Amino acid sequence: MSNLLRTCIRYARLYGRFIKFSVMSQMEYRINFITAFLVETAYLLIKLLYASVPYRTGTDINGWSPDAVLLYIGVFTIMSGLYSGLFYSNFTGLPVKIRTGSLDVLMTQPVSLQFIVTLRQFDLGYTIPNVVGGGIMAGIGWHRLQLPFTWDAIGGFALLLVAGVLTAYSVFLLPQMLGFWTIRTNGVTELSNSLFETNYVPMSVYSNLIQRIGIFVLPVFVICNFPPMFVLGMMNGGMLLWAVLAPLWLLLLVRLIWQFALRGYTSASQ
Repeated sequence: MSNLLRTCIRYARLYGRFIKFSVMSQMEYRINFITAFLVETAYLLIKLLYASVPYRTGTDINGWSPDAVLLYIGVFTIMSGLYSGLFYSNFTGLPVKIRTGSLDVLMTQPVSLQFIVTLRQFDLGYTIPNVVGGGIMAGIGWHRLQLPFTWDAIGGFALLLVAGVLTAYSVFLLPQMLGFWTIRTNGVTELSNSLFETNYVPMSVYSNLIQRIGIFVLPVFVICNFPPMFVLGMMNGGMLLWAVLAPLWLLLLVRLIWQFALRGYTSASQ
């Protein structure tokens, strides 16, 4: 067994432990879990109301039929749940750890500091309603559009969801790393939330310039637009290639900036 495979297995097991301990912790404070679950369920109902607008008006949205919009909103809801559950609390907690010095303790652990800091917490209450509800909406839209439900379609759709998750990880971790050089990042967090919300609607509603920026410069549109576009047959070869390259170069960029930031990091206790 190669060293790379051993390392991957080790980190996969460690991440499984993170999820297990996070769920156990949330079950100790069930009121918080139930509250988060109910809040996300309420937001899910709001998204359903939004999805019903194209059906009531009977009009397309820049080439997206009501069923295609339902498919898109389903994907957006899934990605919202994954981003909120997997990353959000970890990312926004990074500047706090830097400011309070709790990052110092994590630096002594015999694993990647970036891995621990950015993936340690998992918020189940935010993830379940969105992933389940979004999956149902996407499935209904897929079925109503009479799109082929083949292994190729499912596999491509799933891979682009993974690419979207990796892209979201990089795009929204980058601004939080400003915490290594600034005291607070509240404004950056608000900006990040606004960037994610640009995915409320398909990118086709924006101008060509904004679409290019959102795909190639700051690829927030890769997160939610590419999976439904793939099953709708809207993806050409170049965009499929970019769907693979975008998360890879972003992950590399994040890693380089993270290492650079740590070289200049001074403990808060000093």
